[in-house]
Order: sequence, then structure tokens, then C-alpha cells
Amino acid sequence: MLGVVYGILAAACFGFNNASARRAIISGTAIQGLVISMPLGILIFTIGATAVGEWDQFSKLTYLNIGLLSMAGFMHFAWGRYFNILSLGAVGSNLAGPVQQFQLLLALTLAVIFLGETLTPLKVIGILLIVSAPAYILRQRAKAKAKEALEDKPAETGANASAFKPQMAKGYLYAFLASLGFGSSAVFVRAGLDGTNLSFLGGFVSYVAASAIMGFVLFIPSQLSQVKQLNGTTAKWFLFSGVGVSFSQLFRYLALGIAPVTIVQPLQSLSLMFRMIFGYFFNRQHESFDRYVIVGIFLSFIGAVSLSLSSDIVLQYFDLPDWLAKIAGWTWP
Repeated sequence: MLGVVYGILAAACFGFNNASARRAIISGTAIQGLVISMPLGILIFTIGATAVGEWDQFSKLTYLNIGLLSMAGFMHFAWGRYFNILSLGAVGSNLAGPVQQFQLLLALTLAVIFLGETLTPLKVIGILLIVSAPAYILRQRAKAKAKEALEDKPAETGANASAFKPQMAKGYLYAFLASLGFGSSAVFVRAGLDGTNLSFLGGFVSYVAASAIMGFVLFIPSQLSQVKQLNGTTAKWFLFSGVGVSFSQLFRYLALGIAPVTIVQPLQSLSLMFRMIFGYFFNRQHESFDRYVIVGIFLSFIGAVSLSLSSDIVLQYFDLPDWLAKIAGWTWP
């Protein structure tokens, strides 16, 4: 139960992070966001490890643990976050969210193959819903644009039509690349923390590894130049984003330290709801709130709930016919 609570808190913080990063990327760049957020992550995990006394147990981390956690840091904090910020700039948080749920498919596939976790009919239904959500959004958006072209009038996207013009192809590519980083990192974290219960040290190692990689990136003159051009307003919103994502990762590592990937990772999809709520208050003029976008988000959310439900819970609280109970109890492999 505690793992579920941590997972929900991680999703809420991640939703706040996405809304803040969306606001920042309007005037900033992805590399600026990474440079601000990574030191914050190191600081927060350092304080956490000190508070619970994990530093004395650092020797429990083998070279394999450190390697897996370092790979998690690169895939999530460097690769995933970089492309996530780019996707927010291209299509906004609401449109990017459903595509990024492909991270669930990758995480669950890797967890089944390498961690011995299982799939159930509920999880299969969840997968189908998650895959269908971005396809639904794209189809409805194409219909809307075709109708507008026939009527020979400019595209309408609600109250924010004049302010926000999403770049769908570029944004969805970035969102998919971000999902590869986010989805694979969960499995690396789970494997890296296996048998240690050192969530704070695990997060510290991941952040340090990702920060070291960013240090090398800043030797590239064009990237360093972008960081030097950071202005006060952009820095403020990236700072908010950094705090949100750092606490999100804090709760995520705590959750993955005590609960399976197939439970924790689907709970991250609750961030779809939180990012839409925070986005409404922070970025109303820079997001798409069309009806089909909201429907697509809810399809993805229902899929995530389906992925999160245990067959045992369904069988315990619902009186299903024998044939349906047998199907609900199926597992693979």
C-alpha cells in the first residue's frame, strides 16, 4: 500500500513538473532545463540519504547496482527529460501526455522479460487503451482540420487558438523518444535497487551519473551558449520544474524500492490528470483543451487504471461468472 501512495505522490509532482517546464520552454531551451534540474535532484537525494542514514550502507551497492542505477539516470534524467521538454515545446503537455504512455508498454515488456513479472487480461486491456488514445487524438484532429479546410476558415482550438499552434509530427516524435527513456529507466531502477532498499542512495547515484554526462555536453560551445542566455523568467519556471521533478523522482525511487514495476509504473500515468489540472492554471493559453484531446487523455488514464488493477482485487470484490473469473485469473507467462 505504501508503494501505491508513493507512486501517486510521484505522479502529482511529475504533473506539476510538466506544467512548469511547459511554461519555461516558451522562452527557454531543453538544455537549460536539464542544467537547472539536475543539481536540485542531487541535493534532494543527498539530504534524504543523510536524513535516513543510508550513507553508512553505501557498500551494499555493488558495481552492478551502480551500473544499473547509472543507466537509469542517463535514460530518465538526461535522455527522457531532454526529449520530454522538447515535446512540451512542440505540442504542449496535454497532447504529449498520451503518447508518452508508451513508456508503460516498454516498462511492462522489460519487467516481464527480465524481472519475472506477469501480464493479466486487465493489463492487456490497459495496453490496448493506451495505444488507442494517441491514435484517437490524431484521427480526430485530422477530421477537424479537414472540416476546417472545407469550410475555408482558420483552425480553431478553443479559447487558445490564436496563441498555440502544435507541431504534431515533431512533438509526437519527441514524446515517443521520451517514453523510451522513461519506460526503460523504471526497470533499471528496480533491478539496481534489488535487495538493497537504498532508494535515496539509488537516486543520488542516478543523478550524479546523468549530471556527469551533462557536464561533457556543456563542452560543446553551442550548448554552453544556450545556458549562458538563460533569463530570469525562464530560470524561475525551470526551477519550479526542477523542484517538482526532483520530488517526483524521490517518491518514484521509494516506490520502486518496495513495489513491482508493474504497479509503480502504471501509477505514473496519473500524472496525465495532474498535468492537465496544473496546465489549466499555468498554461491555459499554451495548451490544447479541445474535447477530443481530453477524451484521449481519459482513454489513456483508464488504460493506466486497468494496468494498475490486480486480478485478485477484481475477483475479491466482484462476483464474476465462472467463465469470466477464469479469464480474469489468467497470467502470462
